[in-house]
Amino acid sequence: MSRPVRIGVQLQPQHAPDYGLIRDAVLRAEDAGVDIVFNWDHFYPLTGDPVGAHFESWTMLGAFAEQTERVEIGALVTGGGYRNPDLLADMARTVDHISGGRLILGIGAGWFEKDYDEYGYEFGTPGTRLALLKDNLARIAARLPKLNPAPTRHIPILIGGGGERKTLRLVAEYADIWHTFADLDVIAHKNKVLADHSADLGVDDARVERSVQWPGLDRAPEFVQAGVTLFTIGVSGPDYDLSTVEKAVAWRDEVNPEPVPGIA
Repeated sequence: MSRPVRIGVQLQPQHAPDYGLIRDAVLRAEDAGVDIVFNWDHFYPLTGDPVGAHFESWTMLGAFAEQTERVEIGALVTGGGYRNPDLLADMARTVDHISGGRLILGIGAGWFEKDYDEYGYEFGTPGTRLALLKDNLARIAARLPKLNPAPTRHIPILIGGGGERKTLRLVAEYADIWHTFADLDVIAHKNKVLADHSADLGVDDARVERSVQWPGLDRAPEFVQAGVTLFTIGVSGPDYDLSTVEKAVAWRDEVNPEPVPGIA
């Protein structure tokens, strides 16, 4: 295993009518030992009451940055059609500074039509949304070096999606982390596709961390064997039950290699 297993939690900002419930969940997640605290970038709940309580993603990430000390933070994932990409790069740089260099910039093509319709964005087609994602990534990459002050570090880019011809090409070109919903029997094939795109671009696909939703303790080792090292557990309000998260963190600590004395 070339990189350690990491555990993320996605605190889904739905069904929490009091932001204090989310603030408390962030605190409990960091105390539980997770590596990353994600939210998501939607405007309405995805499950339960479709017009239930909900909060906006990037405003919340600024609060996460101030509240936490150790964990990385980010959206899993930012909707590519919701924001001007140059502005998004500036937002990411700002949260990067607020957090002291702990932001992950997650982005995808978008898929939840209600978000677009209710907030006045053009939903388009899968093809137009992927074309927009490609343009957005290029503009983000061009904007980040122009910002003053510069980001505190290379801000890791997480791309969500699994399309083999377009999305995985963008992963090969831009991503540090690839998040997929593919099951185990598909991941090996998609890894090969990503490796082929990377070879075409003259880059090393091993630099891209593989990420999936938590498959459970029984199946997680098989995903590690397939090259996955980042697992994320999603939890919703109002209670934000972290019991599964705590079990995943304990498993992570069992499977990660012990550090070698004298080697950082």
